[in-house]
Amino acid sequence: MSASPFASALPLVAEHADIEAALADPAVHGDPTALRRLNKRYAALAPTVAAYRAWERAADDLATARELGADDPGFAEEVPGLQRVAEDAAEVLRRQLVPRDPDDDRDVILEVKAGEGGEESALFAGDLMRMYLRYAERRGWRTQLLDATVSDLGGYKDARVAIAATGTPGAGEAPWARLKYEGGVHRVQRVPVTESQGRIHTSAAGVLVMPDIDDPTEVAVDPNDLKIDVFRSSGPGGQSVNTTDSAVRITHLPTGLVVSCQNEKSQLQNKESALRVLRARLHQIAVEEAEAAASEQRRSQVRTVDRSERIRTYNFPENRIADHRTGFKAYNLDHVLDGDLDPVVQSAVEADEAARLGAVQG
Repeated sequence: MSASPFASALPLVAEHADIEAALADPAVHGDPTALRRLNKRYAALAPTVAAYRAWERAADDLATARELGADDPGFAEEVPGLQRVAEDAAEVLRRQLVPRDPDDDRDVILEVKAGEGGEESALFAGDLMRMYLRYAERRGWRTQLLDATVSDLGGYKDARVAIAATGTPGAGEAPWARLKYEGGVHRVQRVPVTESQGRIHTSAAGVLVMPDIDDPTEVAVDPNDLKIDVFRSSGPGGQSVNTTDSAVRITHLPTGLVVSCQNEKSQLQNKESALRVLRARLHQIAVEEAEAAASEQRRSQVRTVDRSERIRTYNFPENRIADHRTGFKAYNLDHVLDGDLDPVVQSAVEADEAARLGAVQG
């Protein structure tokens, strides 16, 4: 057979085989972090390898039918059908080879933050957080509330949650692959509970999503670059909810990033949670700076973590949700807020894939 038109798949097929051999080594199973990383990469490569094998078989069958068809009309009659199969297999493989987000197999840290609008914005931030928690529950993901500041009426001034897959998710099914499109400004239109005249108000809340860096060695943090302060956790209205200085605030001196965590009772646990968020933010900054230096956008035009971008509107009077990036619109807002978020997310996934494919073909 002539040189493969999909030569770029060969290194991935070889990597898949190497990981398969490594996973058979008992020594690897003694390192949980390395084992998890290998399993994730193996699962991420599997669809591409399967598509390559399918295309290879289809191309071989077509070549054989053409060769035998020169002498046997029966084989010649099979050529058109086999050609369609080979073309379909080639298209599937072509899509698999579109450059993927290297973070797609990661878990996430998701933040919601009230914007302008006072208590109504905080209540909406709480609605968004509950939506994500219910979505995670529907998908069988684990969640851990890392930190939250509750408003007087029970909403969130800000809240941060870690969302992790159970087991090894398939390609495109990990939390980052699904939730990375949620970053931006979410706008709500409804009658606030504080509105006595029944007038519809518009307010907004911001969402930030970051890949969770589960291996601390991936993002080096020099202890000498950290300023760590401890303080007492507090609830709504400043009321003390802890009798010890267990809350932790970490300032990363080189970047000025500040992360605080107070949800755990232990100072050590809060410190670990804060460091976890700090690593995620530093990773995000490093990726964005590297891509900016190469004059590339972060992901595609579909998704950004720029909170100035209004990505979605939640209209309560019409029970309508609309995504301004993809054109998705549905009149089941109550179901979406209850965690039925997949159709909305899928519209962003498909738009992103189309943009990536178009960039490669163009």
